[in-house]
Amino acid sequence: LATALALKGSKMGTDSGKKRKADESTSTGPALPQEGKAHVVQVDAIDVVKIILQFCKENNLKRSFEVIRDECQTSLNTVDSIDTFLSDINTGKWDAVLSQVAHLQIPQMKYVDLYEQIILEMSDLKEFVLATQLLKSSVMMLLRKEDETRYLSIENAIQEARQGRPQPRSNKDKRAKLARSLSQEVSVIPPSRLMTIVGQALKWQRMQGVLPAGAEIDLLRGVAVGKMEEEERCPTTLSNTIRFGKDCHIECAKFSPDGLVLATGSVDGFVEIWDTSTFKLKTDLSYQASDQFMLHSCAVLCVDFGRDGELICSGDQDGKIKVWRYRSGKCIRELKNAHSMGVTTVAFSRDGGQVLSGSFDAVIRIHGLKSGRILKEFRGHTSYVNHAIYFNHGQQILSGSSDGTVHIWELKTTECVKKIRPPQRHAGDEASVLSIHLYPKNNDYFIVCNRSSTVYLMTQEGQVVKSFHLEKEQNFIQACVSTQGEYVYGLGADRKLYCFQTDDTRLEEVFEVSEVESIGLVHHPFKNLV
Repeated sequence: LATALALKGSKMGTDSGKKRKADESTSTGPALPQEGKAHVVQVDAIDVVKIILQFCKENNLKRSFEVIRDECQTSLNTVDSIDTFLSDINTGKWDAVLSQVAHLQIPQMKYVDLYEQIILEMSDLKEFVLATQLLKSSVMMLLRKEDETRYLSIENAIQEARQGRPQPRSNKDKRAKLARSLSQEVSVIPPSRLMTIVGQALKWQRMQGVLPAGAEIDLLRGVAVGKMEEEERCPTTLSNTIRFGKDCHIECAKFSPDGLVLATGSVDGFVEIWDTSTFKLKTDLSYQASDQFMLHSCAVLCVDFGRDGELICSGDQDGKIKVWRYRSGKCIRELKNAHSMGVTTVAFSRDGGQVLSGSFDAVIRIHGLKSGRILKEFRGHTSYVNHAIYFNHGQQILSGSSDGTVHIWELKTTECVKKIRPPQRHAGDEASVLSIHLYPKNNDYFIVCNRSSTVYLMTQEGQVVKSFHLEKEQNFIQACVSTQGEYVYGLGADRKLYCFQTDDTRLEEVFEVSEVESIGLVHHPFKNLV
């Protein structure tokens, strides 16, 4: 039984000036490339079990220790100190020796040698009751079946000692021989091996840039995690600004699930990763440090992170989708004909094996990452699909379109089970639905932003639960909801951010967010940051 651990190394990047390249030469190949040679270390599964047993023993988890030991039929075979163990044998401290060997797995005949030595010494000391009890133990009963002559010899020695005729013995030599024999079966494990190994692994991952320094780690998933701020508040001050070149602007942005990085897609085809602690380009990613960026040949219109934060999906103006490993910058899948027109929205499935996409071609599709094929197609919108997300625990899809409707689709059948038209300002209007968002306080509700002065909280039956309304004639162009659902944010065409409390729909804050036209809005997963 063995577990292979692949330790994949990568060179650390150095800080160099950022130089945008106008071609796609830095993009890697289309289909699942190997990421260098893996150095494989074979680890015996029994050793892993023993490390877990040590952890249970050190933390006094007696029941867990016994269950794991019995089910795996293995033992630590360790002692706290070899020197102390040998000294106890050589000095005849048999109570200490027996307590240590009770949980060891050693050859049966070495157990017999130990018990024989103890029985004979107890007889010499006239401890006949104890000697007789040991003679009737399971170890000696097995000896009686396999070697009755030896068993009877030991029994006779007890009888002779009772009669005052003990046989002369050299216990010192026999103890030394027994100590040498048993020492071959036991070892000493340094304390806290499990925590030491985990600590060393995390340290190595930080050195390689896989885990950011100072971040909290979800050990089970092996990823850095963000920490939720205690109370959601409406942000009111400018935190940071990322400035792009004169002829460049970003089209889309997305925070990673752990909130530690921000991915942006720009009009010149670059997908870039920014450190959210500084909002500077993340140059501990070696490919960015050496100006080897994730790249499309035209404007990137949408980006999304997988749930584990390791993969990024990006869609461009030519209808192409790329999937990247953001820590290495490798393109692992390229879907060249994902759509016939620009890809406006992408989203990973819950298991990360599929990508949901919508497009200016009015079609929604699901693509398999492994096969690179279109798995499902949803048709019914009559204009651009502006946003599409998974809904109802991944069983359905929500989509918003410039035809003024929200559609709810059944994932298995691709059937549109509900067509919802949010309230319009005037009869006959078809205000484009620009974005839709799940509502954290109720999984059956969702936020709808259309090109109007109102953002709606709606049910999947199409009923309006709450309205977040501006008194003046000003259209929203984008909206989002805070992580815990305490606030709804609407981005106005007047470059102002409007912050509504969800409980009473009260407008709490209004402030200008940009000197030029604003086009998008995203919320940090843990901080009061948009």
